[in-house]
Amino acid sequence: MTVARRGKRHNDAAAETAVDRVCNVVREGILQGRWTAGEHLRETALAQETGFSRTPVREALQKLAASGLVEYLPNHGARVVSWSRQSIDEIYELRMKLEVYAAEQAARRMSTGDTDIMERLCDEMEQSFASAGRDRLNTISKANRDFHDVIVRAADAGRLAITLRGLVEVPLVMRTYHHYAREDMVRSFAHHRELVAALRARESEWAGSVMTSHIVAARVVLLRN
Repeated sequence: MTVARRGKRHNDAAAETAVDRVCNVVREGILQGRWTAGEHLRETALAQETGFSRTPVREALQKLAASGLVEYLPNHGARVVSWSRQSIDEIYELRMKLEVYAAEQAARRMSTGDTDIMERLCDEMEQSFASAGRDRLNTISKANRDFHDVIVRAADAGRLAITLRGLVEVPLVMRTYHHYAREDMVRSFAHHRELVAALRARESEWAGSVMTSHIVAARVVLLRN
């Protein structure tokens, strides 16, 4: 390999790392509600914040646009995607079918270690909700994401994981837990506990049924607002 070719490969890797890092900053900012639906994302401001040039920032926004988190408008640049009521309803319908399938498959494959992790995440969500912490809803959202990720990984279906990632990020972008009344949160936590019980028992039908109730309840809360 020539020196020039090695240098090009190194530069490509560095550029890719910059794009990925900007992607992570923007994605987490959107998921945590720093940038809300419809808000513009300025390349110059993002470049200053991340310490990268506008080129990787622009490529990162294009990458996020491909995943559905960001959209480009002619002569207006990038902004956080806004979803219509119909779009949200469709997304939750798809999510329900896929996550129910994931829960049913996971019930046949899940290890004790997996369900132990899920139990700890249940504890974390409930303890965070009981606290008066300023970031408790962000903590709950992250733990909830991790909880569902354990199920998808245990289902051992690669394409399912890729497809679900975009669908699950939608309610996170809409900051679902910020719309939850106390009774909504309590019900969601109860669903989580029952899911763990169903998965420990390796009862796929039970797990699928609980997941159906869980997703439908979340959709009702989001559309109610």
